[in-house]
Amino acid sequence: MTRILAATDLSDASRHAVNRAGRLAAELGCPLHLTHAITPGLFDDIQRLLAPNAPPLSLTLGNDANRQLQEIAGELARAGDSAIDCRVVFGQPVDALLEQAEANAADLLVVGSRGEGFLRQLTIGSTALRLLRKTQRPTLVVKNPVAGPYRRALVAMDFSPAALAALHLLRQIAPQAELVLLHAVEIPFERQMHYAGVNSDVIQQYRTQAQMKAMQQLRQLADDEQMPETTTHLLAPSGNPTDLILEQVDIQDCDLIVVGKRGLHIVEELLLGSTTKHLLIEADTDILIASD
Repeated sequence: MTRILAATDLSDASRHAVNRAGRLAAELGCPLHLTHAITPGLFDDIQRLLAPNAPPLSLTLGNDANRQLQEIAGELARAGDSAIDCRVVFGQPVDALLEQAEANAADLLVVGSRGEGFLRQLTIGSTALRLLRKTQRPTLVVKNPVAGPYRRALVAMDFSPAALAALHLLRQIAPQAELVLLHAVEIPFERQMHYAGVNSDVIQQYRTQAQMKAMQQLRQLADDEQMPETTTHLLAPSGNPTDLILEQVDIQDCDLIVVGKRGLHIVEELLLGSTTKHLLIEADTDILIASD
Protein backbone atom coordinates (compact mmCIF):
# COMPACT_ATOMS: atom_id res chain seq x y z
CA MET A 1 0.00 0.00 0.00
CA THR A 2 1.67 3.21 -1.15
CA ARG A 3 -1.08 5.79 -1.89
CA ILE A 4 -4.60 6.46 -0.62
CA LEU A 5 -7.09 8.80 -2.30
CA ALA A 6 -10.06 10.05 -0.30
CA ALA A 7 -12.99 11.76 -2.01
CA THR A 8 -15.03 14.31 -0.08
CA ASP A 9 -17.98 16.55 -0.91
CA LEU A 10 -17.07 18.59 2.20
CA SER A 11 -20.26 17.50 3.99
CA ASP A 12 -20.34 16.28 7.59
CA ALA A 13 -21.29 12.82 6.34
CA SER A 14 -18.23 12.54 4.10
CA ARG A 15 -15.95 13.54 6.98
CA HIS A 16 -16.10 9.98 8.32
CA ALA A 17 -14.42 8.78 5.12
CA VAL A 18 -11.76 11.48 5.31
CA ASN A 19 -10.98 10.68 8.94
CA ARG A 20 -10.71 6.95 8.17
CA ALA A 21 -8.45 7.65 5.20
CA GLY A 22 -6.25 9.86 7.35
CA ARG A 23 -5.96 7.22 10.03
CA LEU A 24 -5.09 4.49 7.51
CA ALA A 25 -2.48 6.70 5.84
CA ALA A 26 -0.86 7.41 9.20
CA GLU A 27 -0.94 3.75 10.26
CA LEU A 28 0.49 2.55 6.95
CA GLY A 29 2.93 5.43 6.53
CA CYS A 30 1.73 6.33 3.04
CA PRO A 31 0.68 9.62 1.39
CA LEU A 32 -2.94 10.71 1.42
CA HIS A 33 -4.57 12.60 -1.46
CA LEU A 34 -7.72 14.55 -0.59
CA THR A 35 -9.92 15.32 -3.59
CA HIS A 36 -13.06 17.40 -4.04
CA ALA A 37 -14.80 17.52 -7.43
CA ILE A 38 -16.84 20.48 -8.69
CA THR A 39 -19.12 20.14 -11.69
CA PRO A 40 -18.03 22.94 -14.06
CA GLY A 41 -20.55 25.61 -15.00
CA LEU A 42 -23.08 24.37 -12.46
CA PHE A 43 -24.04 27.89 -11.31
CA ASP A 44 -22.27 30.07 -13.86
CA ASP A 45 -25.31 30.52 -16.14
CA ILE A 46 -27.34 31.81 -13.21
CA GLN A 47 -24.52 34.09 -12.13
CA ARG A 48 -24.23 35.65 -15.58
CA LEU A 49 -27.84 36.78 -15.24
CA LEU A 50 -27.43 38.14 -11.71
CA ALA A 51 -23.87 39.50 -11.72
CA PRO A 52 -22.39 39.32 -15.23
CA ASN A 53 -19.17 41.15 -14.31
CA ALA A 54 -18.32 39.03 -11.27
CA PRO A 55 -15.68 36.27 -11.41
CA PRO A 56 -17.05 32.84 -12.41
CA LEU A 57 -18.80 31.23 -9.47
CA SER A 58 -16.97 27.95 -10.18
CA LEU A 59 -13.70 29.78 -9.45
CA THR A 60 -15.08 31.14 -6.19
CA LEU A 61 -16.34 27.69 -5.24
CA GLY A 62 -12.98 26.19 -6.12
CA ASN A 63 -11.08 28.63 -3.92
CA ASP A 64 -13.47 28.03 -1.03
CA ALA A 65 -13.25 24.26 -1.43
CA ASN A 66 -9.45 24.40 -1.51
CA ARG A 67 -9.47 26.43 1.72
CA GLN A 68 -11.70 23.82 3.39
CA LEU A 69 -9.51 20.98 2.16
CA GLN A 70 -6.43 22.70 3.57
CA GLU A 71 -8.15 23.07 6.94
CA ILE A 72 -9.08 19.38 6.94
CA ALA A 73 -5.54 18.43 5.94
CA GLY A 74 -4.18 20.51 8.82
CA GLU A 75 -6.43 18.69 11.30
CA LEU A 76 -5.42 15.29 9.92
CA ALA A 77 -1.73 16.22 9.95
CA ARG A 78 -1.95 17.10 13.65
CA ALA A 79 -3.45 13.65 14.33
CA GLY A 80 -0.91 11.69 12.24
CA ASP A 81 2.34 12.01 10.39
CA SER A 82 1.44 11.16 6.78
CA ALA A 83 1.99 13.52 3.85
CA ILE A 84 -1.30 15.04 2.67
CA ASP A 85 -1.97 16.50 -0.78
CA CYS A 86 -5.14 18.50 -1.51
CA ARG A 87 -6.68 18.84 -4.92
CA VAL A 88 -9.88 20.52 -6.17
CA VAL A 89 -10.83 19.22 -9.61
CA PHE A 90 -13.51 20.22 -12.10
CA GLY A 91 -15.64 17.66 -13.89
CA GLN A 92 -18.36 15.10 -13.33
CA PRO A 93 -17.52 13.81 -9.82
CA VAL A 94 -17.07 10.12 -10.59
CA ASP A 95 -15.02 10.67 -13.74
CA ALA A 96 -12.92 13.38 -12.08
CA LEU A 97 -12.19 11.17 -9.08
CA LEU A 98 -11.19 8.26 -11.29
CA GLU A 99 -8.85 10.53 -13.27
CA GLN A 100 -7.22 11.59 -10.01
CA ALA A 101 -6.94 7.98 -8.91
CA GLU A 102 -5.12 7.16 -12.15
CA ALA A 103 -2.89 10.24 -11.97
CA ASN A 104 -1.85 9.41 -8.40
CA ALA A 105 -1.70 5.62 -8.92
CA ALA A 106 -3.93 5.24 -5.85
CA ASP A 107 -3.89 1.80 -4.23
CA LEU A 108 -7.09 2.48 -2.31
CA LEU A 109 -10.06 4.80 -2.85
CA VAL A 110 -11.95 5.92 0.26
CA VAL A 111 -15.45 7.36 -0.13
CA GLY A 112 -18.40 8.05 2.13
CA SER A 113 -22.00 7.00 1.86
CA ARG A 114 -25.09 8.94 2.75
CA GLY A 115 -28.78 8.32 3.15
CA GLU A 116 -31.13 7.06 5.80
CA GLY A 117 -34.35 5.13 5.66
CA PHE A 118 -36.23 5.02 2.36
CA LEU A 119 -33.84 7.62 0.84
CA ARG A 120 -30.75 5.49 1.39
CA GLN A 121 -31.03 3.56 -1.87
CA LEU A 122 -31.25 6.81 -3.84
CA THR A 123 -28.47 8.77 -2.16
CA ILE A 124 -25.87 6.03 -1.76
CA GLY A 125 -25.93 5.47 -5.50
CA SER A 126 -24.91 9.02 -6.30
CA THR A 127 -21.16 8.43 -5.98
CA ALA A 128 -20.22 5.15 -4.32
CA LEU A 129 -22.17 2.80 -6.58
CA ARG A 130 -21.29 4.61 -9.80
CA LEU A 131 -17.65 4.73 -8.75
CA LEU A 132 -17.60 1.00 -8.05
CA ARG A 133 -19.19 0.25 -11.40
CA LYS A 134 -16.39 2.08 -13.20
CA THR A 135 -13.24 1.18 -11.30
CA GLN A 136 -11.25 -1.91 -10.51
CA ARG A 137 -9.27 -0.11 -7.84
CA PRO A 138 -9.92 -1.28 -4.27
CA THR A 139 -12.52 0.92 -2.61
CA LEU A 140 -13.44 1.46 1.02
CA VAL A 141 -16.96 2.81 1.60
CA VAL A 142 -17.08 4.42 5.05
CA LYS A 143 -20.39 4.70 6.87
CA ASN A 144 -19.40 5.21 10.50
CA PRO A 145 -17.30 7.59 12.62
CA VAL A 146 -13.76 6.40 13.29
CA ALA A 147 -13.51 4.83 16.76
CA GLY A 148 -10.09 3.25 16.20
CA PRO A 149 -8.51 0.59 13.98
CA TYR A 150 -10.88 -2.00 12.58
CA ARG A 151 -11.41 -4.63 15.28
CA ARG A 152 -13.21 -7.47 13.57
CA ALA A 153 -13.89 -7.96 9.85
CA LEU A 154 -16.29 -10.32 8.11
CA VAL A 155 -14.88 -11.57 4.81
CA ALA A 156 -17.41 -12.90 2.30
CA MET A 157 -15.40 -15.78 0.89
CA ASP A 158 -16.47 -17.54 -2.31
CA PHE A 159 -12.86 -18.65 -3.09
CA SER A 160 -12.74 -16.50 -6.22
CA PRO A 161 -9.63 -14.47 -7.14
CA ALA A 162 -11.53 -11.29 -6.25
CA ALA A 163 -12.38 -12.58 -2.76
CA LEU A 164 -8.77 -13.61 -2.19
CA ALA A 165 -7.59 -10.18 -3.34
CA ALA A 166 -10.00 -8.58 -0.88
CA LEU A 167 -8.68 -10.77 1.93
CA HIS A 168 -5.07 -9.86 1.12
CA LEU A 169 -5.95 -6.16 1.05
CA LEU A 170 -7.72 -6.41 4.39
CA ARG A 171 -4.66 -7.94 6.00
CA GLN A 172 -2.64 -4.97 4.77
CA ILE A 173 -4.90 -2.23 6.09
CA ALA A 174 -6.10 -3.97 9.28
CA PRO A 175 -3.36 -6.46 10.26
CA GLN A 176 -4.52 -6.68 13.88
CA ALA A 177 -8.21 -7.27 13.18
CA GLU A 178 -9.88 -10.55 14.01
CA LEU A 179 -11.26 -12.23 10.90
CA VAL A 180 -14.53 -14.01 10.26
CA LEU A 181 -14.41 -15.95 7.00
CA LEU A 182 -17.94 -16.68 5.83
CA HIS A 183 -18.87 -18.86 2.89
CA ALA A 184 -22.59 -18.87 2.13
CA VAL A 185 -23.61 -22.37 1.06
CA GLU A 186 -26.26 -22.49 -1.63
CA ILE A 187 -27.50 -25.88 -2.81
CA PRO A 188 -27.83 -26.08 -6.63
CA PHE A 189 -31.44 -26.57 -7.73
CA GLU A 190 -32.68 -26.66 -4.12
CA ARG A 191 -35.90 -24.84 -5.00
CA GLN A 192 -36.51 -27.17 -7.93
CA MET A 193 -35.97 -30.18 -5.69
CA HIS A 194 -38.61 -28.87 -3.29
CA TYR A 195 -41.04 -28.34 -6.16
CA ALA A 196 -40.30 -31.86 -7.45
CA GLY A 197 -41.20 -33.31 -4.05
CA VAL A 198 -37.72 -34.49 -3.07
CA ASN A 199 -37.71 -35.60 0.55
CA SER A 200 -36.61 -32.81 2.91
CA ASP A 201 -34.20 -35.20 4.67
CA VAL A 202 -32.43 -35.83 1.37
CA ILE A 203 -32.14 -32.09 0.72
CA GLN A 204 -30.80 -31.57 4.24
CA GLN A 205 -28.19 -34.27 3.60
CA TYR A 206 -27.02 -32.45 0.48
CA ARG A 207 -26.91 -29.22 2.46
CA THR A 208 -24.88 -30.78 5.29
CA GLN A 209 -22.40 -32.29 2.84
CA ALA A 210 -21.98 -28.93 1.10
CA GLN A 211 -21.39 -27.19 4.42
CA MET A 212 -18.78 -29.77 5.44
CA LYS A 213 -16.98 -29.30 2.13
CA ALA A 214 -17.08 -25.53 2.53
CA MET A 215 -15.60 -25.77 6.03
CA GLN A 216 -12.78 -27.94 4.69
CA GLN A 217 -12.06 -25.31 2.02
CA LEU A 218 -12.09 -22.54 4.62
CA ARG A 219 -9.69 -24.44 6.87
CA GLN A 220 -7.37 -25.07 3.92
CA LEU A 221 -7.49 -21.39 3.00
CA ALA A 222 -6.71 -20.35 6.57
CA ASP A 223 -3.75 -22.75 6.62
CA ASP A 224 -2.48 -21.58 3.23
CA GLU A 225 -2.69 -17.94 4.29
CA GLN A 226 -1.09 -18.69 7.69
CA MET A 227 -3.97 -17.10 9.55
CA PRO A 228 -3.79 -17.38 13.36
CA GLU A 229 -6.30 -19.87 14.76
CA THR A 230 -7.03 -17.72 17.82
CA THR A 231 -8.18 -14.72 15.77
CA THR A 232 -9.71 -16.47 12.75
CA HIS A 233 -13.28 -17.74 12.77
CA LEU A 234 -14.79 -19.91 10.04
CA LEU A 235 -18.47 -20.05 9.12
CA ALA A 236 -20.30 -21.96 6.39
CA PRO A 237 -24.04 -21.40 6.96
CA SER A 238 -26.65 -22.17 4.34
CA GLY A 239 -28.81 -19.50 2.79
CA ASN A 240 -28.89 -16.26 0.86
CA PRO A 241 -25.42 -14.62 0.94
CA THR A 242 -26.63 -11.07 1.59
CA ASP A 243 -28.97 -12.10 4.40
CA LEU A 244 -26.31 -14.28 6.02
CA ILE A 245 -23.65 -11.56 5.86
CA LEU A 246 -25.95 -8.95 7.40
CA GLU A 247 -27.03 -11.39 10.09
CA GLN A 248 -23.51 -12.49 10.98
CA VAL A 249 -22.11 -8.96 11.03
CA ASP A 250 -24.43 -8.29 13.97
CA ILE A 251 -23.91 -11.65 15.67
CA GLN A 252 -20.11 -11.51 15.32
CA ASP A 253 -19.94 -7.80 16.22
CA CYS A 254 -17.97 -6.86 13.09
CA ASP A 255 -17.09 -3.29 12.15
CA LEU A 256 -16.05 -4.04 8.56
CA ILE A 257 -17.42 -6.15 5.69
CA VAL A 258 -14.99 -7.32 3.00
CA VAL A 259 -16.16 -8.50 -0.43
CA GLY A 260 -14.65 -9.21 -3.83
CA LYS A 261 -15.96 -7.73 -7.08
CA ARG A 262 -15.41 -9.36 -10.44
CA GLY A 263 -13.58 -7.57 -13.24
CA LEU A 264 -15.36 -5.08 -15.47
CA HIS A 265 -17.12 -6.09 -18.68
CA ILE A 266 -20.37 -5.52 -20.51
CA VAL A 267 -22.61 -6.68 -17.67
CA GLU A 268 -20.62 -4.96 -14.90
CA GLU A 269 -23.73 -3.27 -13.49
CA LEU A 270 -25.51 -6.60 -13.15
CA LEU A 271 -22.52 -8.18 -11.41
CA LEU A 272 -22.26 -5.32 -8.95
CA GLY A 273 -26.01 -5.30 -8.57
CA SER A 274 -26.22 -8.53 -6.60
CA THR A 275 -24.62 -9.08 -3.20
CA THR A 276 -22.29 -6.08 -3.25
CA LYS A 277 -25.02 -3.61 -4.19
CA HIS A 278 -27.42 -4.91 -1.55
CA LEU A 279 -24.72 -4.72 1.11
CA LEU A 280 -23.86 -1.15 0.15
CA ILE A 281 -27.51 -0.18 0.53
CA GLU A 282 -28.53 -2.26 3.53
CA ALA A 283 -25.45 -2.65 5.74
CA ASP A 284 -24.66 -0.13 8.48
CA THR A 285 -21.03 -1.23 8.47
CA ASP A 286 -18.03 0.04 6.48
CA ILE A 287 -17.41 -2.06 3.37
CA LEU A 288 -14.11 -2.86 1.63
CA ILE A 289 -14.40 -3.98 -2.01
CA ALA A 290 -11.56 -5.36 -4.13
CA SER A 291 -11.41 -6.73 -7.69
CA ASP A 292 -9.47 -9.65 -9.09
